[in-house]
Amino acid sequence: MEAARKRIWGWYFFDWASQPYNTLLLTFIFGPYVVSIVGDGSAAQAIWGYGVGAAGVVIAVLSPLLGAIADKSGGRMAFIWLFSALYVLGSWMLWYSAPDSFNVWAVMIWFSVGLVGMEFATTFTNAMLPDLAPREDLGKVSGSGWAFGYIGGLSCLIIMLLFLAEGPSGKTMLGIPPILGLDPSLREGTRAVGPLTAIWYAVFMIPFFLWVREPRRTDKLGIGAAIALAWPELKGTLSRLPSNRSFFAFLGSSMFYRDALNGMYAFGGIYSAGVLGWSVTQVGIFGILAAFTGAVFAWLGGKADSRFGPKPVIILNVIVLTAVAAAVSMVSRTSIFGIPIAPDSALPDIAFYILGALIGAGGGSLQSASRTMMVRQAPADKMTEAFGLYALSGKATSFIAPLSIAVATDLTGNQQLGVTPLIGLFIIGLFLLAWVKPNGEQAVP
Repeated sequence: MEAARKRIWGWYFFDWASQPYNTLLLTFIFGPYVVSIVGDGSAAQAIWGYGVGAAGVVIAVLSPLLGAIADKSGGRMAFIWLFSALYVLGSWMLWYSAPDSFNVWAVMIWFSVGLVGMEFATTFTNAMLPDLAPREDLGKVSGSGWAFGYIGGLSCLIIMLLFLAEGPSGKTMLGIPPILGLDPSLREGTRAVGPLTAIWYAVFMIPFFLWVREPRRTDKLGIGAAIALAWPELKGTLSRLPSNRSFFAFLGSSMFYRDALNGMYAFGGIYSAGVLGWSVTQVGIFGILAAFTGAVFAWLGGKADSRFGPKPVIILNVIVLTAVAAAVSMVSRTSIFGIPIAPDSALPDIAFYILGALIGAGGGSLQSASRTMMVRQAPADKMTEAFGLYALSGKATSFIAPLSIAVATDLTGNQQLGVTPLIGLFIIGLFLLAWVKPNGEQAVP
């Protein structure tokens, strides 16, 4: 019992260690920093979209094949080590983005290296979920993991805002210069987000690597044989997939709504900096609210998942996030939901803080419930293969949201109109949920 508890806690620590890449780099600190250096919010949003979209293409192409190789070789842990190294390297290199020598494309390449590492490592750790607890407890385990991850991201964000990220005055939220003698005129406090994220991950992955062990398998193959069989196995799996209609519909649904949610995360900070003119500190407060509500509602959503099943939790959160996506596009410095306001009004800031809290709440609960829905949809004897397909569905179109935002922003020259493609992606995901049975094909029609 003690070993099983430590294994679950070790698994939780991956969420704690990896969440700062999403919270600090993708959304609330580094993204707005790029906007401030590029100067043009629309141009920065477009460049960011192309960079994140390119990383999504790499993930989409390689994820299913790597998943098939890991499934055959029985060696997820080796892949997690490899992609952890990419995570640390990519985030550390963001330190070299000084304003006086800023190369946006070099910055985006290193950012994408870290993002690819984070996403692949997440794929392999998610596939470990079915082995952690009985099926009826997986909702609580998944929800607690997401909540713990959000708390990790929130803790790292608070450290960043209080001690490192300088505002327009050159001081942090505590009213002090960045610690460690970092020069605010060179934005060293803000750029320290890269090394901080790398160190945070390296330190807090220690419990994961110490406590998490993969189940022993007698049928695992050597890496060479696994590579040789991976592609034929993957083709066979994909050809059989439409025959499991509920599973197929869920993969399609989650493909769209997860892509839209990731688009919200990726562009929330850039949007608020470009449209509302927020400072890094204001974006950080937005991030604190989103991370706090994400932790609370991931935990609550896990309890609701265990009681009512994951499908009602997913439907509710997709509806909420669709409404939020529409609302975000109608908030600017000069109007809220089409109503003109004074240029110095605080109402846009208040509205966006509320929307950020809703994004955090809906996103945390939605992602947690989606993991446990996978367990209900997949055949019990092919669970690892199924999580590989879940990774494929999540990554195969992971470039659609950022690229569609980039294209829409480029065509309109308007950040508000640029985020509207997210609404359509959420609606498609909600529509496809109609064919998803709460317990998969085992359920009575």
